[in-house]
Amino acid sequence: MLTLLSAMYLVVRTASAQAEPIRVLVTGAAGQIAYSLLYSIAKGDVFGKDQPIILVLLDITPMLPVLDGVVMELQDCALPLLREVIPTDKVEVGFKDLDAAILVGSMPRKEGMERKDLLKANVAIFKTQGEALEKYAKKTVKVLVVGNPANTNCLIASKSAPSIPKENFSCLTRLDHNRARSQVAMRVGVPSDSVKNVIIWGNHSSTQYPDVHHAIVNHHGKEMAAFDAVNDESWLKGDFITTVQQRGAAVIKARKLSSAMSAAKAICDHMRDIWFGTPDGEWVSMGVYSTGNSYGVSDDLMYSFPVMIKNKTWKVVDGLSINDFSRGKMDATAAELVDERDTALTFLGA
Repeated sequence: MLTLLSAMYLVVRTASAQAEPIRVLVTGAAGQIAYSLLYSIAKGDVFGKDQPIILVLLDITPMLPVLDGVVMELQDCALPLLREVIPTDKVEVGFKDLDAAILVGSMPRKEGMERKDLLKANVAIFKTQGEALEKYAKKTVKVLVVGNPANTNCLIASKSAPSIPKENFSCLTRLDHNRARSQVAMRVGVPSDSVKNVIIWGNHSSTQYPDVHHAIVNHHGKEMAAFDAVNDESWLKGDFITTVQQRGAAVIKARKLSSAMSAAKAICDHMRDIWFGTPDGEWVSMGVYSTGNSYGVSDDLMYSFPVMIKNKTWKVVDGLSINDFSRGKMDATAAELVDERDTALTFLGA
């Protein structure tokens, strides 16, 4: 028996040793979100404990000296799965043969900047990155857009990479999802993993709609509807929603910096679920391409829906009942996304 177990162990070890490394790009790699993110990716928390990684770190030229320091730290972690780290400011290097692309870098809103100016600057960035994906990346690449305005940036990137399936692009609303889950858990007094099936609808902005009408809470071993577990409808339809919608601004006000640790955790959750799937009976929120859904959301948007994932393919959870309160919130955030998209598309051909 011991001989058999030893042989099995050797086979597993050998398979691990021979697994082909995957190439994972992180943009904005000298920034604070990436600083919280890269260690988790490199040590196997996202793509698996037996999956070697080649990390490609892209940033603008003035940030290359900072990036060198990040590379040194990753090397000093002595992580066995991390086979290579490639720092670069060149898209032809950064986007070559990618298996996964995590697009964190974007133009932040500066004081006095109008929204359309912010959109214009980011359209230029994500058009360039989409074209680089089209030209250099694998057609199977999974692309996660984090940089804001994430939904519209994601749409622009996907339109600029027409030979990569739209389904391969998604944007991050998992941070909002995690915030909603945590708020309910704290209110009820249970661990966050006792709350499942919250939903973030729409845009990753202050119009997003955190919805718990279909959420389930495991309260002392008994599963119950979130509305029953919380037992405070006015909070769930009021302060709960605004707290989640405005949480990013609250973090900035307190830290004088935007969310980094929680954003990195959400990125890891999002990409891990794409790679390994969602648990049976559970869904997560992510911004995905809207086409032919049952909720009346306009086509050709990157809109956050509840999705289930299997075999690296997401599917919108269709057919959930939507009351008038939810309908109004879902339509409002969709209207904002339509406006963003239409404005961004005027710049795309410019």
